[in-house]
Amino acid sequence: MKDVYISSTGAFLPGNPVPNDEMLEFLGEIDGKSKRFRDFVVRQNGIKTRHYAINKSQELCCSNAEMAAKAVKEALRNADLETKQLECLMAATTMADLIVPGHASAVHGELGGGPMDIASFQSVCASAMMAVKTAWMNVRCGEASNAVAVGSDLPSIRFRPIAYTPAKEAIKNPQVRMSAEFLRWTLSDGAGAALLENTPRGPLSLRIDGIRTQSFAHLFHTCMYAGIAPDKLKDLKQNWSTHSEGVPGSAADGAMMLLQDMSLLKEIFQVWADEARNIADSGHFDPENVDWFLCHYSAESLRDEFANLLRERGVDIAMEKWWSNLSWRGNTGAASVFLLLHDFLRSGQAKPGEKIYCMVPESGRALISSMFLTVVAV
Repeated sequence: MKDVYISSTGAFLPGNPVPNDEMLEFLGEIDGKSKRFRDFVVRQNGIKTRHYAINKSQELCCSNAEMAAKAVKEALRNADLETKQLECLMAATTMADLIVPGHASAVHGELGGGPMDIASFQSVCASAMMAVKTAWMNVRCGEASNAVAVGSDLPSIRFRPIAYTPAKEAIKNPQVRMSAEFLRWTLSDGAGAALLENTPRGPLSLRIDGIRTQSFAHLFHTCMYAGIAPDKLKDLKQNWSTHSEGVPGSAADGAMMLLQDMSLLKEIFQVWADEARNIADSGHFDPENVDWFLCHYSAESLRDEFANLLRERGVDIAMEKWWSNLSWRGNTGAASVFLLLHDFLRSGQAKPGEKIYCMVPESGRALISSMFLTVVAV
C-alpha cells in the first residue's frame, strides 16, 4: 500500500462575510419572532460571521455544484495541476441541487476536464469523511495517482420563510420550532476540497495515517433530517414523496423543514465520546501526543459539553490543542472538515512531525468519523 498525502486544499465561500446583525436580511422574517430566536442561537453557537449563496432578495447566486467546483479548482491550482490531470472526484453534500442525478456528476459538469472516476456521498457533515476515505483508498491501492475529495453545502436556500410558512401548525410546537431555529441560525454555505496524491508537495503536506467511520444508526432514530414530518419520523414510509396531498401537503406537515432533535443529540454525545475512547484504546492515537485537534462542531456550547464527556473517559485533549474556524466560517456541513484543514494550514501553526486528529461527529443518525494526519515537510 502506498502512503497518501493531502498535498493541497481549496475553498470557496460565497459572497462577503455576513455578521450576526445582518442574517435576518438574508434569511427573512417568519412570523415576527425570528430575531428573538436568532439572538438566542448565536449566543449559544459563538458564530460571528458566515457566508450565504443567496442575496438579500433571497435569490440564489451560486449553486451547490458550482461552489464545489470552485473549491476543487483552487485545490488543483494550488498544486499546479490542470483539471484534465484529475483522475478521481469524490463529492459530498447534505442536500444536492437535484434529486437525480448524483451530486458528483453535477460537480464534474461544472468542473470540466476530462473523463474521471466519480462518486457521490450524501449524508450530513460526515459525508465529507466518506469522500476522503474513498479517495484515500483509491490512491493508496494504486488505482489512481491523485484524487480530490470535496464537500459542499447550501442550506440557506432552504431557510427562507417559504420553507416554514406552510407548516404554521407544526411550528406552534415549541420543540419543533426550536429544532428548526437552531439550524436556521447555525448552518451556512460553502465548499472545501482536498487533493490527495501518492507523493507530498511542499512546503507542507499532510500524510493520512488512518481514517475510521462508524455508524450507530442501529441505536438511534433520526436526529437531523428533512423530508418527513416530525410526528412521522419513526415510520420512514410516511416521507414527503408518499404524502396523499403531494409536496404541498408534505410541506404543510413540516416535512420540508430542516430539523434537529436536540434532546436526542445529547444522548448521541455519549456514544461519540465512547467511540473516541475506543479509538484511543485501539492504538490509533494517544490523546497526550496529539498536537492539534480539529473537531467539527455546531456550537461552542456543544464543544464544551463534548470536551467534558471526553475528559470523563480519559480522552483529555487540552483545550489549547483544539483548533476551530467556527466563529468566522460558521457551520458549513459537509464542507466543514475541508475548510478546517484549509484554514489551519494557512494559519502558519502547523509544524513538521506534528500529529493532527480530525473528528467529524454527525447528528444525522449517529455517525462519527476520525482522520489521523502527520504534518510532512517537503
